[in-house]
Amino acid sequence: MGADVDGGTDGRGGAGVKADGGAGAALAVEAVSVSFGGIHALSDVSFEVPRGQVCGVIGPNGAGKTTLFDVVSGLRRPTSGSVRVAGRDVTAVPAVRRARAGLRRTFQRTQVFGRLTVADNVLAAMEWRGGGGGLLADLTGWPSRRGRERDRRRRVEEVLSLCGLTELRDAYAASLPVGQRRLVELARALADDPSLLLLDEPTSGLDADQTARLGEVVRSLDTTTLLVEHDMGFVMDVCDRLVVLDLGKVIATGVPAEIRGDPAVRAAYLG
Repeated sequence: MGADVDGGTDGRGGAGVKADGGAGAALAVEAVSVSFGGIHALSDVSFEVPRGQVCGVIGPNGAGKTTLFDVVSGLRRPTSGSVRVAGRDVTAVPAVRRARAGLRRTFQRTQVFGRLTVADNVLAAMEWRGGGGGLLADLTGWPSRRGRERDRRRRVEEVLSLCGLTELRDAYAASLPVGQRRLVELARALADDPSLLLLDEPTSGLDADQTARLGEVVRSLDTTTLLVEHDMGFVMDVCDRLVVLDLGKVIATGVPAEIRGDPAVRAAYLG
């Protein structure tokens, strides 16, 4: 799965989001600042994530990590600076258009559809595309409509297997403990072939086996991934590079080995 954002006729894009398909970073955050009155949540934050890499954002509570995710995903406009995805400036592009262009995100607090089964939660990620043919196809069951439904159901089963959820496919999401709900969210985020994946505290509530499964899934993806996480063992194991925030500012970037030995990072966060 590449990191290009396609503005073609299949709905994965839209005006202002079409990628140029050239080489370069999948994600570029450029001098982003966010202020709430006199409070500076982010100050001149800049970094890039190369295509296909896993980048971790770490730092103490209140460092600005979730605010950064809100800016990248389009839930918040920065006070200044810009966000570029696959070479295109998406700073002013709404969150829903970024999502339809291939950006997917999970949240600190799980947000599953509790009254739907696990399988239907995952299927819901693809329903925005529609079935084609409108009401007539609904009433007559066009072969093309049935074919699309089979393809989507097949994809659901693939993602459930990848995330270790096959045996829970018919369980209602509301009945699951938080760790399994997080895996449902991950499966839903992966269902529609994301080009950019944002994971906010993905190991929170997971046991050791589930965390290991999550690490295997993240490492197996060919998808550019940005994650916020406090589990340093997980971060050091799965991330290609790290960005360290403290009080809204970037204090270090580099590969995990560099970050682990950085005196400023140890003083601010790792101890």
